[in-house]
Amino acid sequence: MTQIGNGNPRFRVTLPGGSEIRLAWSAITHTGLRREVNEDSYLAQPPVFAVADGMGGHAAGDFASAAVVTRLAEHGGRQLVGTPEIDQSLRLAVQDMGRGSGVTDEGSGTTVTGVALGEISGEPAWLVFNIGDSRVYRLVGGVLEQLTVDHSVVQELVDAGQITREEADTHPHSNVITRAVGFHEAPLPDYRAVAVEPGMRLLVCSDGLTKELTSYGIRHFLLANPKAEPAARALVDAALGNGGRDNVTVVVVDVLAVARPEAEASGA
Repeated sequence: MTQIGNGNPRFRVTLPGGSEIRLAWSAITHTGLRREVNEDSYLAQPPVFAVADGMGGHAAGDFASAAVVTRLAEHGGRQLVGTPEIDQSLRLAVQDMGRGSGVTDEGSGTTVTGVALGEISGEPAWLVFNIGDSRVYRLVGGVLEQLTVDHSVVQELVDAGQITREEADTHPHSNVITRAVGFHEAPLPDYRAVAVEPGMRLLVCSDGLTKELTSYGIRHFLLANPKAEPAARALVDAALGNGGRDNVTVVVVDVLAVARPEAEASGA
């Protein structure tokens, strides 16, 4: 388990295009009630917020998730990043895994998902990235939306219409993922860009949360707790209360305000 960054109730960043964004966030991880080791790692440090869920045995999984967040953390202090920088960080993490101790003959690997502050056509945007079955959600105006698509066997069955979303939650192959960072393979993240909007809330989490809470439950705790730290704590506590069968990690990011240069000029 590697934790990089901690909560911040008020953080201000000015992007090169002149937009100023105020953020608040909180990150929490827990081993859960049935695991001996926490193989999850997280990064909560602008411009990147990410969660990695390691696999491949205790030592290997922990090492793999740590390698990913450590490489992504190298962008700390920058105002923004782009997809080429994220790709390069993931490639370097795979190299680190190959050189690391505690790696099995089959190799080590990890999921990774997160959001990074960037700009598209001069406008601030979140770059949502994902490999595996950890997830990113967006809450805007009371509406919760899953922004990532799982790389898993059950997701493929759902997409093919062979099982329903509800059946996927209890499917015997629910833990089998089809894409990961590591195992001596080139990382292939999916990307999605979403606008940075005032009042939006982002949730980055490992599957230790989504195994225990439905999207309805996640939405309930995000709405019931306006501040990031209590929201993150409530989600983890609820996952533990529902069984805590896996490591559980959550990062809650709130966009408090967005000020664009043209808006300031027009109000002058």
